[in-house]
Amino acid sequence: MTTTWYLLLLLIASIVFIIWITAHKKVNAFFALLLAALGVGLLSGMPLENIATVLKAGFGHTMEKIGLLILFGTTLGIILEKTGATISMANAILRIVKERNAPAAIAITGFIIGLPIFCDSGFIILSGLNHSLVKKTHYRMPVMAAVLATSLYAVHCLVPPHPGITAAVGTAGGDLGMVMLWGIALSIPAALVGYIWSVWRGKKVTHDYIEPTTNETITKKIPPAGRSFLPVILPIALIAAKSVLLLFIPAQEATRNIALQILAFAGDPVIALAIGIVVSLTLIQKEDRKEWSHWLTAGVEKAGMILAIIAAGGMFGEMLQATGMGKNLGDLLGGLSLGIFFPFLMAAILKTAQGSSTVAVITAASLITPLLANLGLQSPTALTLTILSMGAGSMVVSHANDAYFWVISRFSNLETAATLKVYSVATLLMGLTVQLFIWILFMLLG
Repeated sequence: MTTTWYLLLLLIASIVFIIWITAHKKVNAFFALLLAALGVGLLSGMPLENIATVLKAGFGHTMEKIGLLILFGTTLGIILEKTGATISMANAILRIVKERNAPAAIAITGFIIGLPIFCDSGFIILSGLNHSLVKKTHYRMPVMAAVLATSLYAVHCLVPPHPGITAAVGTAGGDLGMVMLWGIALSIPAALVGYIWSVWRGKKVTHDYIEPTTNETITKKIPPAGRSFLPVILPIALIAAKSVLLLFIPAQEATRNIALQILAFAGDPVIALAIGIVVSLTLIQKEDRKEWSHWLTAGVEKAGMILAIIAAGGMFGEMLQATGMGKNLGDLLGGLSLGIFFPFLMAAILKTAQGSSTVAVITAASLITPLLANLGLQSPTALTLTILSMGAGSMVVSHANDAYFWVISRFSNLETAATLKVYSVATLLMGLTVQLFIWILFMLLG
């Protein structure tokens, strides 16, 4: 018979195993999470015939909740990249903000483009523009690289449909629209702190700029800025409209009005992203019409590995719940006043140790969900803030075990030490800032 302390030891061992096998043995996170889930089932004494059932249930439930969101979000990002819409948005912002305010221009660009596009892809896409700004202005690369990196990172960790925070919503059962709205709001101070630190510290870092030997020049015609922004802004507006609608209009009344029904349908996150994809197809130039089907395929292929990792996280979480581990841990933590800080700490420890923000949030969500009642975080508002707290924790700290860290360093020709001093410290400050705001909101609203 398993005891509470034995299950707690098994939980700690499973987390250490995930960190060790992903960070040190470089095993794919899907297999790491799958092995952890299988090990928990076997070592907890669960009947063998139940283990496969629990694993399949966790996989299926996760795909049902967020599979289409991840797939559509990834596809939208690919289309915006391939059509040149991201460059069009960047140029428009640069015209408004002016080159003398280059750090602010690249920060705003990264923030907006980062909404539908993963932070590593966004950084690679905009790295050419960043190099151009460094040559044209007096700002140095440590400043410009860190400003762009932190603005992309802020929305990547906090705003659906990015995979980590979206998976947390699916696992914990939160309202995706509210998480998106609050996530966007909280990512603003995160990006602002990242901006301030990057400009201040980046100026003090000794760095000899090396111009890249190869720098692709986009020669094809790019779409107008207004049309480029539309596929990004429209889904967010639709999701926000539905969330606001449900705050003021009872669900029964909404079902009796055809216009409200249409708005509620279009505001569903899956439908809103699908609409964004349809709108983005209008950006395709005549000479690229033969390529659009390949772009859709690329979006599906890129989403595949992300979906696999998220589904494995779902299996791990399902196994923890099935063994009663979550309830036992909740009983042990019941006397502690960790509250809204516990989700942050769990995600921060996982992130710093193994490097992936997505894996950190997925694993933390699996551990936290059974404990919501014990931590006093079961109300709808508290649940939203809990999910965002895990997103804040997944910022802390991005360093040499994070693939995004090396994207920044490599594409900016920055030395590792410079990237650590500016960007990595910024991620710590960003996560702490967001968690401070979340704690204040929890005290006022939770």
